[in-house]
Amino acid sequence: MDKLEHFLTRAEALLGRLETMLPPATPLIEWDKAVAFRWRTRQGRGYLQPVPGLSSIALDDLQNIDRQKSAIERNTRQFVEKRPANNVLLTGARGTGKSSLIKACLNAYAAQGLRLIEVDKDDLHDLGDIVDLVSGRPERFVIFCDDLSFEDGESGYKALKVALDGSIAAQSDNVLIYATSNRRHLMPEYMKENESYRHTDDGEIHPGEVIEEKISLSERFGLWVSFYPFKQDDYLTIVGHWLRHFGAAAADVEAARGEALIWALERGSRSGRVAFQFARDWTGRHEAAGA
Repeated sequence: MDKLEHFLTRAEALLGRLETMLPPATPLIEWDKAVAFRWRTRQGRGYLQPVPGLSSIALDDLQNIDRQKSAIERNTRQFVEKRPANNVLLTGARGTGKSSLIKACLNAYAAQGLRLIEVDKDDLHDLGDIVDLVSGRPERFVIFCDDLSFEDGESGYKALKVALDGSIAAQSDNVLIYATSNRRHLMPEYMKENESYRHTDDGEIHPGEVIEEKISLSERFGLWVSFYPFKQDDYLTIVGHWLRHFGAAAADVEAARGEALIWALERGSRSGRVAFQFARDWTGRHEAAGA
């Protein structure tokens, strides 16, 4: 009897050590608890983490990007209504509303079943697993890759190409990929690569293999939407919108114009992000002064 108890004790201790070496169990996904998720990895195993506090930004909050907003909103509406829609690449100047536009679309269509899954560039090799995980769900999922760019040889580059349009399997009907980037072709471009262009006898110009490879990823997005730096009047319009959002009176908005321009000059940018940051700072300072 003593030998049996000794054996069971040792076996229990061994099992305890083995359990610490095993990857943790995948958390159950509470689909009704959130409309946005982040893909996380723990000890080599991926899982969806709900995002409880979501940005409340609305489509009406995004100023001076009406053409871009119309294109993204229309594509998202088609997707939610189970009509044909495209993967989307949003490129251009920083701080002009690329990421905010995607979040605003989520807020607009979450009640109709739209869901968002944010995936870091380093986890793009898990895209196939993510699609498999949600393919049987009734919701419509946008996989969101923010501030995306690649260096030569990164593994996520090929994984994204396959997920977009490179697998023998058909793309899941309830999944689209929306990506934002400051680079139109998602990879660095060098002057020396222009030397690879070929001239044919009839005068046509054809890109070389290096250029073709870089273009091949971005062209798999069916919809390209470009964003441009704001003019001064556009920037001041956005400042005024956010100041009114925080409760400023019309006279205060007019009086703040000079400070807003100095704020942008010091940061070297007249972007929507800079306008929002100024409005927060201005409102905080003046609320403190009036307290």
